[in-house]
Amino acid sequence: MEASLSEQRLHFFRQQIGKVINDSPSNFMNWLAPEMIKAEHGVLVCKYTIRKEMTNPYQILHGGVTAGIIDDLIGATIYVMGLNDRYTTVNNYIDYFAPAAEGDEIIAETSVVKRGKTILNLQCEVFLPSKKRLIARGYSNMLNIG
Repeated sequence: MEASLSEQRLHFFRQQIGKVINDSPSNFMNWLAPEMIKAEHGVLVCKYTIRKEMTNPYQILHGGVTAGIIDDLIGATIYVMGLNDRYTTVNNYIDYFAPAAEGDEIIAETSVVKRGKTILNLQCEVFLPSKKRLIARGYSNMLNIG
């Protein structure tokens, strides 16, 4: 029996657990170079090491990179769900709470908030575990474009 698309994609990400991802279908994810921590249907958890090129002039994590982590991991979460349709980001809403610096390791975790017929709403929380601090929380509405 052939595995479903969801099972195939989930299997790919589960094989990455404990490894730095560098062969994702997302080129941006490959650049971010996260380490996969957990992969479940509707939930992904990754660890990122903040590199110099991810920081702003104040040497802290650039807000755009934080937004990119959130958007990319939310997209990967939908990808892992194995939906036959394609989805695109309608909007991102991000609250920034605390900084992270070069060399810090941060954790990002996604979850599905609501699954409608045409819109999926997901969230991603980004933490600095060494200080037990929430760095950012983002929500995204994803539109089914067929």
